[in-house]
Amino acid sequence: MDRKTNIMKSILVTGGAGYIGSHVCYALKQQGYLPICFDNFSSGHRWAAKFGPIVEGDLLESQEIERTIEEYKPFSIIHLASFIQVGESVKNPAKYYENNIAGTINLLKAVQKYEIPYLVFSSSAAVYGTPEYTPIDENHPLKPINPYGHTKHITEIILQDWDKAYGLKSVSLRYFNAAGAFPEEGLGEAHEPETHLIPLMIRAAQHQKAIQIFGNDYDTADGTCVRDYIHVLDLANAHLKALDYLVTGGETVCLNLGTEIGVTNLQMVNLIEELFSTKVPYRFLSRREGDPSVLLSSALKAKELLNWQPKYKISDILQHAWQWHSKEIYGE
Repeated sequence: MDRKTNIMKSILVTGGAGYIGSHVCYALKQQGYLPICFDNFSSGHRWAAKFGPIVEGDLLESQEIERTIEEYKPFSIIHLASFIQVGESVKNPAKYYENNIAGTINLLKAVQKYEIPYLVFSSSAAVYGTPEYTPIDENHPLKPINPYGHTKHITEIILQDWDKAYGLKSVSLRYFNAAGAFPEEGLGEAHEPETHLIPLMIRAAQHQKAIQIFGNDYDTADGTCVRDYIHVLDLANAHLKALDYLVTGGETVCLNLGTEIGVTNLQMVNLIEELFSTKVPYRFLSRREGDPSVLLSSALKAKELLNWQPKYKISDILQHAWQWHSKEIYGE
């Protein structure tokens, strides 16, 4: 699709004030789109919603969705709004099923009513559960092991049914470990509570307060978990590529997004110490239940179908995240 012909075309971005959503809105604005940030600000931040109109609304309120679509007439939806904390989803599954599933159904009913033809969905590698083999490709069995992962899997199934019944074309993007920041635009990772490894390690290094590393007896090079980290700007770019794919006739599909490169927890410690000439204090605890030894993506399908390629290396991710956390620019 020639984006020059789509100057100021509206795209509704649910969860547009969140970590990934704000970077997606930036990328859309850079390509001449008008991102409509729809967010209830339960975890998103107003300072991150600055690339287009802001609508404070909730997917559990159907009228708010319909009113927004009527006003802005988006030609596509990018759906990122969801609760994402795995541990919380185990303790309070009702909250996750209501928000992530019921909210999505409300959105899809509005999409159907207003005949919006395309949707890009923020899914997760959590749909795979404990890997039976790595790298994980899209043919891997889908066996999520927590309510958060179940909500992503169920939404993918719903989207496939919506395509068959109503013709909605969608791309579900299964993220591996989103990381990094875009400090030049004042965008970065600011979850409360923070549960992601890189910001926790950077905070530990900057404040010299020990981080907990769960498990040092895995069957890996140094006994700690291996994960696949992908820069949030590469994720944002993949959403634009997915939209292009749909507009040019692509079929509904689920795709992995990762770098296909694994990094252990201790390798991450060493990288941070080398890059920033500091120490990352840490202490080992026992393994967490459900943590697999290795989570590594095969992103070949996304590269082929979307003509997408990750641009940033793990050193870039760490440099950008360090700059972001050093500035301490986030906060209401």
